[in-house]
Amino acid sequence: LLRKRFSVCHVPRKDAQATTQALGRPYKELSIGVPKEVWQNEKRVAITPQVTATLVKKGFTVQVEAGAGKEAKFRDSSYEQSGARIVDDKTAFGSDLILKVRPPKDTEVDLFKPDSTLISFLYPGQNKALVEALGKKNINAFAMDCIPRISRAQVFDALSSMANISGYRAVVEAANHFTRFFAGQITAAGKVPPAKVLVIGGGVAGLAAIGQARNMGAIVRAFDTRSAVKEQVESLGAEFLEINIKEEGSTAGGYSKEMSKEFIDAEMALFAKQAKDVDIIITTALIPGRKAPVLILKEHVDSMKPGSVIVDLAAETGGNVATTRPGEVYIYNEVTHVGLTDLASRLPTQSSTLYANNISKFLLSIGTKDHFHINTEDDVVRGSLVLEGGQLVWPPKNPVVVSPPPPPAPKKSDKVTAVVPEDYFKSTMQNALVYTGGLSSLVALGTISPNPQFTQMTATLALSTIAGYHTVWGVTPALHSPLMSVTNAISGITAVGGLLLMGGGYYPTNTVQALAASAAFISFINVYGGFLVTKRMLDMFKRPTDPPEHNYLYGIPGAVFLGGYGY
Repeated sequence: LLRKRFSVCHVPRKDAQATTQALGRPYKELSIGVPKEVWQNEKRVAITPQVTATLVKKGFTVQVEAGAGKEAKFRDSSYEQSGARIVDDKTAFGSDLILKVRPPKDTEVDLFKPDSTLISFLYPGQNKALVEALGKKNINAFAMDCIPRISRAQVFDALSSMANISGYRAVVEAANHFTRFFAGQITAAGKVPPAKVLVIGGGVAGLAAIGQARNMGAIVRAFDTRSAVKEQVESLGAEFLEINIKEEGSTAGGYSKEMSKEFIDAEMALFAKQAKDVDIIITTALIPGRKAPVLILKEHVDSMKPGSVIVDLAAETGGNVATTRPGEVYIYNEVTHVGLTDLASRLPTQSSTLYANNISKFLLSIGTKDHFHINTEDDVVRGSLVLEGGQLVWPPKNPVVVSPPPPPAPKKSDKVTAVVPEDYFKSTMQNALVYTGGLSSLVALGTISPNPQFTQMTATLALSTIAGYHTVWGVTPALHSPLMSVTNAISGITAVGGLLLMGGGYYPTNTVQALAASAAFISFINVYGGFLVTKRMLDMFKRPTDPPEHNYLYGIPGAVFLGGYGY
């Protein structure tokens, strides 16, 4: 039985030393088949020429069916240049490893050779008959849609990659059918209000739709049963709608769960209010393994304004809108319904590129560095493995779900410290006493001062010191560098003042001239530092294509002038 179930990765043992060899089959002994997708309107392909080159470099023999990448704008010649062989459908399905996008149809299952391995979107919960048919061929089957949502598996997460594209495309489709601008405008002909968009569901598709709608200038509102989504929605510039009932809708795996009747009633009341106000509704709510929940009822659609648009991303699993027709675009009660199930496929080049990266990295993660081996101790492999040697092993008995750690509990303290309110009278009185002392010192200085000019200059120095102190002390440390640049003007004033008091001699002859020379010298140090900091800040905005600067050459006229003046 074990020999049968592991035949794809079995290495014949020639001698006793074979047990020390690497598990599985080396890549150079394996062929990869990439058939053309036959689902209606499906334009994607499992791998791109760029990924093909990577797999060939690893040692695989890659066999691509003729025309597999045509709809995604990848020529057969591009695959051949990357090292692949262009073959017919039977040869592609006769490979050791078959990479697909959509689940195989019944006619394709017949083409699989026994003991081969399939990696594809599979949806085993909905396609039980397909899984049973594959099992009869002793197939090892991996479902890209069952890859666990853990940090290490993010690079394999094809569901998120396709949802991102679907969310973007949903907004493009809505804009195509909407009869007004998304962004508001004020023109000579009048004011154009912005479109109002409601996005239900804050997963990857929902967030992509929010971002695109905001980029196009619409007013966006969003709703999700998971409270953790609120921060992400608001970071994109959308308004997060909430209801009064507090109930967490997130599962351990990060998906949404079915909510209580009270929550659903409050949710329906919110949607009924929003349907009357918004112009576009985009729904993305899904519950894994179940039919999509109906969130927008017929009466909600009836209350929408003429010309409104609904895009239902859950149409393939029944739809979130009661009036959705999966796979169709039609108008009901002057509201355009977009129930397309191939939104990701409508951007085939982009979708294929992302999916190829996901599936190739997942393939290379199965086994060791250069051997293909199904290691069920690996969380990602165990979670996505549906059939192993034809035996159903999905869902896994002990799925590993890595959820974010709970926030640390607040530390309990034996001592309870009461919060004492600030005494504003006391703080104001302290400030008043400081000012009183300062003014008293000024009066005392006038009493003992030898002449009025001394008092005036001392007061000016004191006031300038206080003003400078508060100006610099209140600046955030991150702004100290720009501050040095701006204070060049102040340093220039003090430098000029020092030059005027130096008397014009070669060296100071009294105390006043010595202090003036010191002031000018210190001021020029600050001026030099200011110019240096200013240059560094301006260099941050230079582009590589900007012409070089040789400002140091302006030192030549300066040196000539100073030399002539000194002479």
